Amino acid sequence: MAGLFFIMDHIEISIVCGEGLLRDQLVAELSDLGFQGFEETDELLKAYVDASQLNEEACKELCAEHGVGYTKSLIGETNWNDVWESGFQPLVVTDPQTGLPWAGVRASFHPPMTGVEQELLITPKMSFGTGHHATTYMMMQLMKELPLKGAQVLDFGTGTGILAILAEKLGAAKVTAADYDDWCIENTRENLQENRCCNIEVIKTDTCSFGRRFDILLANVNRNIILDQMTGIVDSVAAGTQVLLSGLLQEDEQEIVQLCTANGWKIVKTLLKDGWIALWFNV
Repeated sequence: MAGLFFIMDHIEISIVCGEGLLRDQLVAELSDLGFQGFEETDELLKAYVDASQLNEEACKELCAEHGVGYTKSLIGETNWNDVWESGFQPLVVTDPQTGLPWAGVRASFHPPMTGVEQELLITPKMSFGTGHHATTYMMMQLMKELPLKGAQVLDFGTGTGILAILAEKLGAAKVTAADYDDWCIENTRENLQENRCCNIEVIKTDTCSFGRRFDILLANVNRNIILDQMTGIVDSVAAGTQVLLSGLLQEDEQEIVQLCTANGWKIVKTLLKDGWIALWFNV
């Protein structure tokens, strides 16, 4: 496990909202505004952003659109490890075919998991992707069915690196893990070390442009990023490439499916969980 992780000069906003789809929508949309960490209780969603990156006007508009209010406070030097360790519990992902336990996700301070085929060590810090969110969970489920052995894989928007790590564990020959955020890049590298990965290249980029094509493309991002990067995504696939897209709400399905099928892709499977979807396409 890496050393203690501190953040300074960050803004915390607290939004009163119960669990459910509204909270998930707020997390997705606040992340688009630069918020990099979230803490949840039964009644509150707390979101954290670097003080220099806060767009308060956009934040006010977002909350007003959803009919919620928020309070704002400046937080000083904080041990972020304590924040996520207090609420981060091990997770078991089931096999989508049998419903039996398949992959386990835990932090290094948790005891080893039993009864799973794959075990991943993830220290999330301020990055996204522990498997607890519906989108990551469904992406992991779909990866159980992908022909990953020997594959060239792109994980676009890697977050914690969880999907890239799982791809290597499932036999991928080489994985490119890409993200635009410095926290994610650092966090991914730490998680690669924890999992003793050796076939994953980490790249900092905000565009899906790599000058080559992949056998498997994973993008657990959001609707706007997928739409904005579709040209690069198309340029990164070839006939036979398997594409998994998530970070999408159920109401995004028709638009994304129409866009992808217009490029000649065939929809293989759709998973739905808690109002979110994951889409599997065959190019």
